[in-house]
Amino acid sequence: MYNSPLLGSILLVVIALSAWASWRSFKNQKYTFAIGLIVLIGLLLKVYMSSDLFLHPWDERYHALVAKNMLNHPLVPTLFDKPILEYDYKMWTYNHIWLHKQPVPLWGIMSSLAVFGVNSFAVRLPSILLTSLGTIISYRFGKQLFSRRVGLFAAVFYATNGLILEISSGRVATDHIDIFFLFFIQLAIYLGWEFAQRKSLFLNILCGIAIGLAVLSKWLPALIVLPIWGAFLLYSKRFSFKEILAHGLVLCAAIAAVVLPWQLYIHSEFPLEAAWESTFNSKHVFETLDVSVQPWYYHFTMLRINYGELIYLPLIWFAYKTIRKRTNWKYWALFIWIAVPYIFFSIVMTKMQGYTVFAAPAVFLVLALFIDFLIRFRKRFNYRWVPILGVVALIALPIRFTIERAKPFQTVNSPDWQNDITELSDQINQQEKVVVFNVNRPIELMFHSNCTAYNTIPSSEKMQALIVEGYTVYVNQESDLELEEIQTIWYPSLTE
Repeated sequence: MYNSPLLGSILLVVIALSAWASWRSFKNQKYTFAIGLIVLIGLLLKVYMSSDLFLHPWDERYHALVAKNMLNHPLVPTLFDKPILEYDYKMWTYNHIWLHKQPVPLWGIMSSLAVFGVNSFAVRLPSILLTSLGTIISYRFGKQLFSRRVGLFAAVFYATNGLILEISSGRVATDHIDIFFLFFIQLAIYLGWEFAQRKSLFLNILCGIAIGLAVLSKWLPALIVLPIWGAFLLYSKRFSFKEILAHGLVLCAAIAAVVLPWQLYIHSEFPLEAAWESTFNSKHVFETLDVSVQPWYYHFTMLRINYGELIYLPLIWFAYKTIRKRTNWKYWALFIWIAVPYIFFSIVMTKMQGYTVFAAPAVFLVLALFIDFLIRFRKRFNYRWVPILGVVALIALPIRFTIERAKPFQTVNSPDWQNDITELSDQINQQEKVVVFNVNRPIELMFHSNCTAYNTIPSSEKMQALIVEGYTVYVNQESDLELEEIQTIWYPSLTE
């Protein structure tokens, strides 16, 4: 057992006390301590939700295994590190060279595994750290754009958002890839704002590097930073047209310097796989891949689940203010940050909730700005209880979904298959050149052990050939094989 109602109850009490202490500290102008407590709240939630001892069945297990394999060859991402059976390089769940995702998140997970060992928590630790830094950036960004109170509320929403917590803990699809993407997008936009205020060439280059790292996390949607960067420069009124053009070229040069080497490398070293993955990425726009068909308004529907049912009110309010303040480029920057991803991914045929999570910091800022508006102008309402109720609901509704996702009152045990994988790994890790057939979770088994595993059973001739090559061959739950050299094992949960 790794989670229990008692532990979950203690967690909620600690979080409630920390939230109260943070607000009191903020009121007493102890801003650093207040935001530190908010970061702590997010950290506790992420650690709690990441403490399960098994890899999750969607994308996380693949990212974890590729990162583990990259410990031995960082520039050669592989899924089946030493493939024994034939494979189709077009099947990202069953191939050898694995270019299905860009390398930066995999390198991040690989580094964590190198320091903390090969285990599921080490896989999630980079996401935990990046989202903690993202909470701090949310506060600083909100403070600089609007006010300390807006920054504080934006940080609260970031630290406690249920979707970000689930993605950080690997519980839902796209997992750590989207967290790296979210972080570098947010960092790039923040650096773009700082550059617009300080007119520092160094900050502009750092912004370009951050955009490049975002591209190497989840490809070209990272270029959304460019129009936001331009809006910030227009808002500052410190740049002539020629200066904007010159600094834009510097920014693009920095992006290219980060992005191009990897692209040239993989197209040179792995041309078939690289060409296929480029084609496969574009197919997401025109075809529904790996998920069920969703209506065009899917992402707009998910807004209420990820940010609370009342989120449409502050978004409509902000859109009205942005259109009304036609030349306020600060507002237009946030509007672009939200509108472009939601419109674009509504057109794209493949729809997953994580696709728009990189717009979350902007949504949090709009939500915080609307709450600040209700607090500042509450006396203008004929019924004073209306803005108070609105503030409570805007905060409470997202937190309700967070509690539902964290499941603090449930007892959670490691599944039987994880226990069997642990036992089997202890058995086969003492040997070299091991292959295991007929296991339903070959990816997880290869992550926790030094074997090659498949969920199929090859011909007897193939297994005999492997034995001749020096392999120790295991077949799970197969008693009718008439081969004395082949060891038969029985782990029922690994064939279900």
